[in-house]
Amino acid sequence: MREIVFDTETTGFDFSRGDRLVEIGCIELVNRVETGRSFHAYHHPERAMPPEAAAVHGLTDAFLSDKPLFHTRADELLEFLGDAPLVAHNATFDFGFLNGELGKCGRPLIPLDRMVDTLPMARVRHPGAKHSLDALCSRFGIDRSHRVLHGALLDAQLLAQVYVELTGGRQIGLGLLADQPAAAAPLVADRPRIARPARVFELGAGELAAHRAFISTLADPLWGKDDAAVTT
Repeated sequence: MREIVFDTETTGFDFSRGDRLVEIGCIELVNRVETGRSFHAYHHPERAMPPEAAAVHGLTDAFLSDKPLFHTRADELLEFLGDAPLVAHNATFDFGFLNGELGKCGRPLIPLDRMVDTLPMARVRHPGAKHSLDALCSRFGIDRSHRVLHGALLDAQLLAQVYVELTGGRQIGLGLLADQPAAAAPLVADRPRIARPARVFELGAGELAAHRAFISTLADPLWGKDDAAVTT
């Protein structure tokens, strides 16, 4: 199954009040395993960056000044997303900005039934604990030492690992031999087969005598009849 884990960085908290998306990062998973394919883009927000937002992600007006507008790469983004489920942490926030930008440039919106939110998943699995991305990385032993500031692609990469842990752990990517591509299947079949002689298990005279002695203590034993037939 193909899924896309994604994250966004923005100028604020509410697209409807003029905030805009300035970065999006997407990671492709197939059967909960990263494929190495990704989509990443910075966008000019057509407005000034509030200092409090820049303090979170480090994206300043000067850095974004030469970045393209969202609509210039919207079709490329939609092609990468395809019809896959979209995984995000506190997904209603990211979906709000993604669909806000898509609607603003006349592109089709992403249906909300494709949304997979890891925040309620984490709350169910670890009630009463902290559920930030940093906290979940610490809980699952995921290295986040390189996360100094928020970044959409970096956070999507970390969230992809968290998502795998929330949905069964890393062993979920392992499959049975029969499920692997034909080119990878003959791991054992190619080995030379060694024929071994059949092993014969014979009873010794003492064991046969002990068995007959035991049978003689039984009333009308079935085995006694078989012995008589064999020995006559």
